Amino acid sequence: MGDTGRRMPSVPGQEPYPMPRLALYSLAVCILAVAAAVVSFAQGSWLGIVWVLLAGLASNMTWYYLRKGRLTAGD
Repeated sequence: MGDTGRRMPSVPGQEPYPMPRLALYSLAVCILAVAAAVVSFAQGSWLGIVWVLLAGLASNMTWYYLRKGRLTAGD
């Protein structure tokens, strides 16, 4: 009738990889920083350099948290 609480056996490596929350946040910051840099340079402002640097930092954080999540998920 309902859920018996038993889990179906699964093949390792077939489950979808859940993306860590901090990786999603840093990816969003990276995308927004790139958009802000494009707008800033389009308006002729040199402040876009700061946005490019922030996008680079956020990109590195995204890769770090993705890799950290994959390594801890394998344990």
